[in-house]
Amino acid sequence: MRIWAVSNQKGGVGKTTTTVALGSLLAEEGKRTLLVDMDPHASLSGYIGVEGEAHGSVYDLFGVSGNPPPVRTLVHATRWNQLSVLPASAAMITLDRQLGTRPGMGLVLSQALAELAPDFDHVLLDCPPVLGVLMVNALAASDRLLIPTQTEALALAGLERMVRSLSMIERSRGKPLPRTIVPTLYDARTHASRASLAQLREQYGSVVSEAVIPTDTQIREASAAGVPLAHWSAARRGGLAYRQLLDELLALPMPSVTDAAA
Repeated sequence: MRIWAVSNQKGGVGKTTTTVALGSLLAEEGKRTLLVDMDPHASLSGYIGVEGEAHGSVYDLFGVSGNPPPVRTLVHATRWNQLSVLPASAAMITLDRQLGTRPGMGLVLSQALAELAPDFDHVLLDCPPVLGVLMVNALAASDRLLIPTQTEALALAGLERMVRSLSMIERSRGKPLPRTIVPTLYDARTHASRASLAQLREQYGSVVSEAVIPTDTQIREASAAGVPLAHWSAARRGGLAYRQLLDELLALPMPSVTDAAA
């Protein structure tokens, strides 16, 4: 089972869009795919149409109010074949305060996903833009980090914060977390986008994906309609870019058994 976290410490860079787009493309290929909404704002849950307040959410995994329920009871099928979701809820925003320094809370998600390993081929984690217990859990559980980064100057500053946070997480993991920076919201007509993309490639080299996600109004239309990009044929430019990105990611080596057990 491959587990990819989609994270950046800046909002509005395309995290949820990237998570849903890649997940829907995997499901369309027949891969059993789980989307996990780690963000208390629950944008992914709303996009897919499964509300955590009604069905249970990631919050319940932490057992704040008692023993956590079996993780399979929190996973819900969607109306798209092979695509399931573990939703978020607003209560997740209180986890850092409620859990305090309780030991073992950084591995809750890892342990839950281990139970789901027989059920899914791919898991994608849509992370909050804040370094806290939820992001720590997502990065600890993942074998690759995807960092969507808008091709504009302020987003590049946010990327630097994310890279610094990742260094701290890697020290806790005791092993590196491979990452792929995904340029998003790219508009080739503007100097700002072209310059930002060139800076990304110069500064981070091969860590930056060859695929570049363009500004495409149809991506927003698909989101507003609650339809994953794989099922929204009008988003041709965006769909092709995400298909290229997925092909790149699938061509990367899987983590070895020793890496996964480390």
